[in-house]
Amino acid sequence: MKKLIALLLTFVMVFSFTACGGEKTEYANRLEEIKARGVLTVATEPYFAPNEFIDPAKEGDEKYVGADIELAKYIADKLGVELQIVPLEFTAVLSSVAEGKYDLAISALAYKPDRAESMNLSKGYYFDEDTEGYGMLSRAEDVDKYSTAESMKDAVIVVQAGSLQQDYVMEQIPEYKELKYVSSMTDAFLMVQENKADMAACFIGNGRLYAEANPEVNVVNGFKFEENKEWGGTRIGMMKGEDELTAAINEIIDEIIASGVYAQWYDEYKAYAETLGL
Repeated sequence: MKKLIALLLTFVMVFSFTACGGEKTEYANRLEEIKARGVLTVATEPYFAPNEFIDPAKEGDEKYVGADIELAKYIADKLGVELQIVPLEFTAVLSSVAEGKYDLAISALAYKPDRAESMNLSKGYYFDEDTEGYGMLSRAEDVDKYSTAESMKDAVIVVQAGSLQQDYVMEQIPEYKELKYVSSMTDAFLMVQENKADMAACFIGNGRLYAEANPEVNVVNGFKFEENKEWGGTRIGMMKGEDELTAAINEIIDEIIASGVYAQWYDEYKAYAETLGL
């Protein structure tokens, strides 16, 4: 009987502890959780100037700069919370946000049908009608060598894993010698620069920016991937089903589009990146 009473007392103590201090607070949705937590976690791959990149002269979170970083700060301010930047490889940005580990993916995300199936995507927040779309970067002496998809049959092509340009290569280049994968566009450009690949599939504006600082490479002349215009615009990613958070983000995007402030950030950080030789 004494043992039974002792066991019952232990059960009561454990139950009381769980009820008072061990119970996990449940929130109706992610937006409510963010506001209660007081912190917005944003995953990004900080190697894609001018959207997000690193200023080596700065330390801590201050070293992460770019138009997307300004957008993340703006969103956090609008939600009334602090901002925490989480630097990751691009594929980890996508998977961690899709799994709910972090709140937002702000990393120059393009729309892709498979991406839209795995996470909520916001409205487009940046549409640059003057850009040349997606193409290839090669060594400077080869810029006229690969003007058509058919001319790339003997080329080693490198792509950023999980990117839109990876899909474009696989769909629109009928034959190539080898396809290599890297985690960042900087790594892709370096592989071409170091003669480890012949071409890197890239956003042409980003490729030209890199070529300005590294004249031994340049964007291939006369070649451009065919784009689906319905997929236009840079987006923000969130965990699938978080519709309240998506609605709040879309309202903020409407504000920055109406004001034109993101385009101003983009131009500002393009010039900033050039001063760093990026």
